[in-house]
Amino acid sequence: MRLTGITLTTTAAELDESDFRSTTAFPRAKMAQENAVPFPLDLRDWLVHDSGALLPATAATDDLGYTVGTFATAPPKLLSSDGATGSVTQYARQSFTVPPEYQTGQTIQLVANVAMTTISDSTATLDVQAFAHDKEGGIGTDLYAGAALSVNSATATDYTFALTGSGLSAGDILDIRLTAAITDAATGSGVTMNIYNTEIQCDIRG
Repeated sequence: MRLTGITLTTTAAELDESDFRSTTAFPRAKMAQENAVPFPLDLRDWLVHDSGALLPATAATDDLGYTVGTFATAPPKLLSSDGATGSVTQYARQSFTVPPEYQTGQTIQLVANVAMTTISDSTATLDVQAFAHDKEGGIGTDLYAGAALSVNSATATDYTFALTGSGLSAGDILDIRLTAAITDAATGSGVTMNIYNTEIQCDIRG
């Protein structure tokens, strides 16, 4: 006798650890995909873009600064020089290893939370460049094909930079550079860019 068309169901309460033995294996392809899962880019790990040194405590020349803030009062952040009545362009650089859970070809993006201390009367933008190593001394093309984003707002806001994921795989190493640019004509002072958070978001399984 053959029984067909029967569906067996169970609930979480009916499962215990004995149902998941050491011999049980779930391939990633069978797991649910989670979208835009954040992987922090610690602000302390951003470096001087052309030397690899730690960022200075105060932004200078073409380098963003890293300030630890005041404990329990003001959080750490990346901070630009004051661009009032002039212009500044400053950078910071960091590496990121694509996690093993990343689903090849799916969404991968950099998200930065930014606010201006005082808005510029002209422009304030943030740009991203991201290059993948081939681990043999070579490097690919820029994975961010978009334009610099205007961040000229005093309200802390998340800005998303969509990277090209079609050629990326788990374990690839990204070399990332932020470019903060401010142009101002006549504002009194305090036209500085504050970067409060940076993270990579990507689609994963497992």
